[in-house]
Amino acid sequence: MIKYIETSEERTSIARQILEALSDWFEVDESREKYITESAGQPFWASLEGDNVEGFLCLNETGKKTMELAVMGVRKECHRKGIGRRLFAAAKDYATRKGYDFIQVKTVRSGVYPDYDITNEFYKSLGFKEFEVLPDYWDEANHCQIYVMALKSTLNTISTRHSYRGTFLQESVPEEDLKAIARAGIDAPSGCNKQTTDVIVVNDPEVLARLKAQIEPPVAKTAPAMIVVLTRRINAYRDKCFAVQDYSAAIENMLLAIVELGYQSCWYEGHITDDDRICDKIAAVLNVPGEYDVVCVLPVGKAADEIHAPGKKPFEERVHFNRWR
Repeated sequence: MIKYIETSEERTSIARQILEALSDWFEVDESREKYITESAGQPFWASLEGDNVEGFLCLNETGKKTMELAVMGVRKECHRKGIGRRLFAAAKDYATRKGYDFIQVKTVRSGVYPDYDITNEFYKSLGFKEFEVLPDYWDEANHCQIYVMALKSTLNTISTRHSYRGTFLQESVPEEDLKAIARAGIDAPSGCNKQTTDVIVVNDPEVLARLKAQIEPPVAKTAPAMIVVLTRRINAYRDKCFAVQDYSAAIENMLLAIVELGYQSCWYEGHITDDDRICDKIAAVLNVPGEYDVVCVLPVGKAADEIHAPGKKPFEERVHFNRWR
């Protein structure tokens, strides 16, 4: 389990446990103690198996738009179990949600120590790119290699987008951001370009309150804005209609745009299209024409709660090349 560690005492205790067990990497007492001391005030995640600590990672802000992977350690017996990747995924999610543009990490240039070469390959496998070597940053024997990762890229946004069902901060969403999100939706492909998807952006507090009053059991009660997704059945050719595919593509585009702009959301479809037909009540509030169906609502706002990435099956279990293995 990956857990965000809140207290400075627990952070330093975990950092000490792990770093002292990794003497091959953290053999210099002064440097190790510096990492342990500084970790007390840094965003900090630990991998726990029951009462056992498997590893940890902490971040450090090095600029208004840049976070640094300050230090990470995983017990040797826990290597190659995906723990480092899960720790980094939690940290990357955090940095993305906080609005940072980059994560950097400093390490020893490859070709000097075999253990660091393995570490560097791990960083590159996460998506870090070589940025710069600073020969004089540490000493002549340890040239500092800086790796950097852009957080605002399409692939990163995809990997850090998760359904958010928590509460939202009471901060209004600028209209320009809502327009950008809606634009991402209508820019999605549609079967034979029939453009079967429309959206209604709701940011008027009175209309928003009326809309939320129709959603029972309640969801997204604290969202400062919502996007209501509409579809209409238009055959692409013969009797073939791709309206479901069309609005699904539009919704995913908008979910990605929402995260890219620093907000969170959740795809609420089944909740409003179930037998109680909340979608019809929403349509009445918003004066939706009869030829359209309301199929989804997307709350939009900044998250007030922590976001936890769901567990995913391994890549190798779900992706096949050339044939089903």
